[in-house]
Amino acid sequence: MEGIDHLAPERSKSQFDVDEMKIVWAGSPHAFEVSDRMSRLVASDPAFRKDNRPMLGRKELFKNTMRKAAYAWKRIIELRLTEEEASMLRSFVDEPAFTDLHWGMFIPAIKGQGTEEQQKQWLPLAQKMQIIGCYAQTELGHGSNVQGLETTATFDPKTDEFVIHSPTLTSSKWWPGGLGKIATHGAVYARLLTDGRDYGVHGFIVQLRSLDDHLPLPGITIGDIGMKFGNGAYNTMDNGVLQFDHVRIPRNQMLMRVSQVTREGKYVQSSVPRQLVYGTMVYVRQTIVSDASIALSRAVCIATRYSCVRRQFGGKKGGLETQVLDYKTQQARLFPLLASAYAFRFVGEWLKWLYMDVMKRLQAGDFSTLPEAHACTAGLKSLTTSVTADGIEECRKLCGGHGYLCSSGLPELFAVYVPTCTYEGDNVVLMLQVARHLMKTIAKLGSGKRPVGTTAYMGRVELLMQYQSNVQKAEDWLKPNFVLEAFEARAARKSVDCAKNLAKFSNPEEGFLELSAELVEAAVAHCQLIVVSKLCFRFIEKLQQDIPGKGVKQQLENLCIVYALNLLRKYLGDFLSTGCINAEQASLAGEQLRSLYSQLRPNAVALVDAFNYTDHYLGSVLGRYDGNVYPKLYEEAWKDPLNDSVVPDGFQEYVRPMLKQQLRNARL
Repeated sequence: MEGIDHLAPERSKSQFDVDEMKIVWAGSPHAFEVSDRMSRLVASDPAFRKDNRPMLGRKELFKNTMRKAAYAWKRIIELRLTEEEASMLRSFVDEPAFTDLHWGMFIPAIKGQGTEEQQKQWLPLAQKMQIIGCYAQTELGHGSNVQGLETTATFDPKTDEFVIHSPTLTSSKWWPGGLGKIATHGAVYARLLTDGRDYGVHGFIVQLRSLDDHLPLPGITIGDIGMKFGNGAYNTMDNGVLQFDHVRIPRNQMLMRVSQVTREGKYVQSSVPRQLVYGTMVYVRQTIVSDASIALSRAVCIATRYSCVRRQFGGKKGGLETQVLDYKTQQARLFPLLASAYAFRFVGEWLKWLYMDVMKRLQAGDFSTLPEAHACTAGLKSLTTSVTADGIEECRKLCGGHGYLCSSGLPELFAVYVPTCTYEGDNVVLMLQVARHLMKTIAKLGSGKRPVGTTAYMGRVELLMQYQSNVQKAEDWLKPNFVLEAFEARAARKSVDCAKNLAKFSNPEEGFLELSAELVEAAVAHCQLIVVSKLCFRFIEKLQQDIPGKGVKQQLENLCIVYALNLLRKYLGDFLSTGCINAEQASLAGEQLRSLYSQLRPNAVALVDAFNYTDHYLGSVLGRYDGNVYPKLYEEAWKDPLNDSVVPDGFQEYVRPMLKQQLRNARL
């Protein structure tokens, strides 16, 4: 029934202040105010309608995306929104678009890699949307291996120009968002060839299309790479293919902040440290981690609300059946994902601090924390996106058959999100980068130089190799030190085991290839420890000073313990085989986990309400705030174009003759 909050009984069970938790989730009162205002602005505007997206054909879908992007920009100008507000508004429009790469990659590339003069030339045009850029790095034949890119930029000293060329089919730029149909310019990455030498991959600003008629410039072949996974989903984005046939650009369109080519063709390093380029990478990966928490929290919100609405079995003598969320099997699958959403949100906040700290140090000429920061952001990007992609699919399953409907919002959410496991670094490749950092850290332990940052625990490796948990009762697992020590010991032992096995190989690279699966496991253990240590406990300790409400603190502590103990149970083989805990202690962890599920149960709906998502942003009939699921599911079914007619088009032509045929001779 309209106007009735079917989830009100669930909200009345809450044991904490939801408004207070909304601020914790947002990060600050200011961030909450901006987020709340922008989300409601988008939700209240019919121009941003998205419920019909899965039913649109590709051309109509893309035209609709162009309309929304243009309208969003119009509103940003009319309302004189700040950069923060504009970014929020675009995110709540919730549609992958050509503008994503313009703001998220093209502009940061100019800021991070362009000289002051280049920034003055290009940023005003880009920030006013007078040019639209993309980030053209990935090629048909190379993605993760950036150093293997084949596109060339050969300097011609006679004309003071670079000649951009695609020498092979596999050198075609492939995948850049916004490239296929819209981008006028690109930050193009190519091998710099000058003075008879190959200086590796560098960035160049290249105009791709005419600003008059939007046609590709001479020597440029450009188009869309085709349909992608899912209905609607990422098909709103014009991922492109691009080939260059000896395209000439002025020398000053090489991004020259860290290195230049002189008029005579000499390659010169600038006084700006090359390591500054890595700051952009840290920034992008930090953003991806924050986005992981948002995507996972959306799926968890849908599954949690629907699990309270849905009832199956258990009804006695005509009474109500049992709410699905009351089943322990549902709780054991859903609550760890709820805990992960909160944990990833906090890890995203911590990574923002890490990014600012790294940039401050780099500008001061201090590069000491860069390797650790690079490994940390690479690992957390891999960890959070893998868990989120799997978590969204698990939430779909948690919603039963109805979760498979496009109107549930979950199929499209999954289809839009899952590419994050491969873009900006394949997740397995990134974990191998983390593993290399861990092996280098262990190799340096004998030098007397103590590890810093997230690898600081390695400085106690001798103690951790001897560690045996002292947990004696289930409640001991609520104590942070018991959990942290177990995770530290497990991570240290897996890394040390890999280092010992690597030492058996005469060729370290051969050993790394042979042991790559075990090295990935060690890297995962390290990254899980980062989340547990930095966030589930130390971040909570920081919050203790800022949060007045005892109920909010208790819920956050419960979520953090659930996150940690669920990992312990999921990777129980690691903890047992490395001797960190014994079988009885593992059983006690399971007992405590079940107890925490019971404590989270009455607060579940309030905990997802704290995400403060509008029904428009969730885009899910199952996850509606009011819980009015079944009438709306029925209503949505009749909106499908297939129901425009009672008898479907083509029935008279194909099916009716089949029904009317004579079957006397058929052996049926």
